[in-house]
Amino acid sequence: MKRLPALFATPLLSLSLLTQAADRPGQAAVATAHPAATVAGLETLAAGGNAFDAAIAVSAALAVVEPYASGLGGGGFFLLRQAGNKPAYRFLDARERAPRAAHADMYRQNPEQSLNGAQAAAIPGLPAALVDLAQRYGRLPLLASLTPAIRLAEDGFPVDRTYQELASWRLQTLRKNPESARIFLARGAVPEQYSLIRQPQLAKTLKRLAAYGAAGFYQGEMAEQLVAGVRAGGGIWSLRDLADYRVIERQPLLFELDGQRLLISAPPPSAGGVALAQSLGMLQQLPWQQAEPVQRTHLVIEVLRRAYRERSQLGDPDYTDNPLESLLDTRYLEQLARSIDPQHATPSSSLPRAPARRDDEQATHFSLIDSEGNAVAATLSINLPFGAAFTVPETGVLLNDAMDNFAADLQGRNTYDLSANVANVIAPGKRPLSSLSPTFIEGPDDFAAFGTSGGSRIPSTLLLAILQYLDRQPIASWTSAPRFHQQYLPDKLEYEPSAFSATQTDQLKARGHHPEMLDRRYGNQQVLRWSKTDNRVEVASDPRGGGLAATLPATTE
Repeated sequence: MKRLPALFATPLLSLSLLTQAADRPGQAAVATAHPAATVAGLETLAAGGNAFDAAIAVSAALAVVEPYASGLGGGGFFLLRQAGNKPAYRFLDARERAPRAAHADMYRQNPEQSLNGAQAAAIPGLPAALVDLAQRYGRLPLLASLTPAIRLAEDGFPVDRTYQELASWRLQTLRKNPESARIFLARGAVPEQYSLIRQPQLAKTLKRLAAYGAAGFYQGEMAEQLVAGVRAGGGIWSLRDLADYRVIERQPLLFELDGQRLLISAPPPSAGGVALAQSLGMLQQLPWQQAEPVQRTHLVIEVLRRAYRERSQLGDPDYTDNPLESLLDTRYLEQLARSIDPQHATPSSSLPRAPARRDDEQATHFSLIDSEGNAVAATLSINLPFGAAFTVPETGVLLNDAMDNFAADLQGRNTYDLSANVANVIAPGKRPLSSLSPTFIEGPDDFAAFGTSGGSRIPSTLLLAILQYLDRQPIASWTSAPRFHQQYLPDKLEYEPSAFSATQTDQLKARGHHPEMLDRRYGNQQVLRWSKTDNRVEVASDPRGGGLAATLPATTE
């Protein structure tokens, strides 16, 4: 296995790996976490848009119908594939940024302020990403791609069980903000199932974005409303914070899997792509495919333990020197693989300390491809369900609480039992580290896209799906396979109900693992595969969620 240079330029495919690229798929497909967003993407493709226009439509629709997972007040990462004989890969970093007045000690006396209310909000990136996609990659006017979301905001969407569950969890905090309570609750209570949530102010904000581009959100009257609302709620935004926000195009993380296929994933400020590459790099040195189920599980646990231990060395690349070359060096990964005892768990306490980090809890992901072979995998977040639970009056913009993803207290841990690290300390203008990990795998025979929600469990969830793919399992199994998770510290093996039999659990305990069954299933994956050998596109949505995966009829071109 060979790791490609960190700054390997795109377009790729001067590489021999992909010179046998097939023709365009001739068929489009969309998988998202909500049926209304899938329909928005398909509608945009049918109207002549490409994958990037569809990504705008899907992102904006999700911002309306999944206020608990993403929104104009949040951010995310977009991984792009530009079709061609030599496809090019792009990575758009639309992660939120700390305000200029932010500082390392701002939450030390009152940690709750990093979770709830206006002071928890970083500067949003999603609106800028939608404009950037339209201007640089799309085919349609921005208004055309935003129209489905505007319609959903004006007409309303029905409350489902996921909405009710997450609104119940954040109920008390939503009640504390009159605007959030007015929009997302029903007289202070969780809305009834199938009742409509209408957001006319958000529709106006989307229309303003369509008419004026980034200036319609980050400057002028809208910016003044946002800053005034945030400051009235105790936040620290300024007009300059908004005016200075930019989407950053970064080099995707590229990792050669097996001499035939490339892993293309998220670079820092995501730590997820590095964890995936390290895990796969170690597994390639181990007989995981030939192993019986408990032995395979043991090997996967051990590579995850080591990969999660490494992640604390990463941070915003504009502020931190990320040691990617050494972390993904073939010889180093071979050394890590050799440290794995094939029969016994390695106690995390025996490994040199490398603290974990804070993470997005609630997120959403979509994967889509158009008939030409352009593709997008995007993972978006607002952090906790319903973000900071603070909506700026007159705008419909529900704010993120991404400031909690920073190391707010270097001596403490955050809500998800993840400890802090110096590379991720708060600084003005800095982007917090994340596990959001939109991912492609491409080789001469096929192209696949992966992504999920799940907070700190995102890399482990994706690894299990990718192993299903590498094992040539049907695409439905990529999203439905039982999940388990090991993140180095705390030293425990979390697993979904029914993931292991009682006998398997006993065998894992005998090896020194510490299994703890969760009370629910987790993650919400959206995946696709284009088989270049028979030009067939498959798509799947996680059965744990209420999403929808669908294809458009093949073109006859």
